[in-house]
Amino acid sequence: YLAVCDGAPPAPDRTVDAPIGRVDGSLTARTVRPDGQPARTHYRVVRSCGPRTLLELTLDTGRTHQIRVHMAYLGHPLLGDVVYGAKRPVPGLAGQCLHAAQLTFTHPTTGECMTVEAPLPDWFSAVLKRYGLQ
Repeated sequence: YLAVCDGAPPAPDRTVDAPIGRVDGSLTARTVRPDGQPARTHYRVVRSCGPRTLLELTLDTGRTHQIRVHMAYLGHPLLGDVVYGAKRPVPGLAGQCLHAAQLTFTHPTTGECMTVEAPLPDWFSAVLKRYGLQ
């Protein structure tokens, strides 16, 4: 995954190992909580410029909103994330700045390991250019 977050995370690369569960009273929102399900996210800083950082992220688990929750937990929510970050949308951005560049999974019928890649969309490239992260 590729993402743009607010600020600069505390280390250039790190593993966030923090359980994730539902926010009390919410059907969709998640948070780090001791009684949550195990969740592990690895990130690596690709480039920083001013108040924004481009990250490469890899997941060991696949919890709902995992990347968004873990980055907000570190104090560096994803750009445009109005649930876990700033409550105001970013002009010109339709949601959070997150892109699944590559996914690897086991095919449910054949058992074959499959990897699919998606090129960086134009909107994401425009965000990188706007914030000097290209």
